[in-house]
Amino acid sequence: MTIKIAINTDSINNLDLSPASTVMEKLQQDGAIASHEQHLQFEINYALEPGDPRELSEVPEVRLWFLRLDARYPWLPFLLDWKVGEFARYTAMLVPHQFNPKEGIQYNPEALEIFLMHKIFILSDWLKQQSIPSQSRLKSMAQMLGYELEDDFFAIL
Repeated sequence: MTIKIAINTDSINNLDLSPASTVMEKLQQDGAIASHEQHLQFEINYALEPGDPRELSEVPEVRLWFLRLDARYPWLPFLLDWKVGEFARYTAMLVPHQFNPKEGIQYNPEALEIFLMHKIFILSDWLKQQSIPSQSRLKSMAQMLGYELEDDFFAIL
């Protein structure tokens, strides 16, 4: 079952996380987080000026909202629907990048590596706390961003 969080211009401009917090708190109270792995999507309705060519991940206000969200729920990538591109979009909100007309999004490589390792460390601990097997999930997440993690790496976590 897909879970959708609708955010709008007002929520973004006021750094109001309540649309997401309502959903996250319900999932945490119900103890249902594990059953919603990769089911979360965002519906972003942010008003841009007519003719503004920017993608939402290039708008500072939108990025700031997602930075605040990530600070509150650093384990959120576990819930994002990777199949429809939510993890890639979430990453674009948090990692400096440029758009290339032919190659698509081009992340800053060092920033992407730092972001990925930060998420691996956070999710590794969080998944253990939730009693959810983590190694294959974390390897898949790294692969989504073009990285290969060795089994030996997980032995030191």
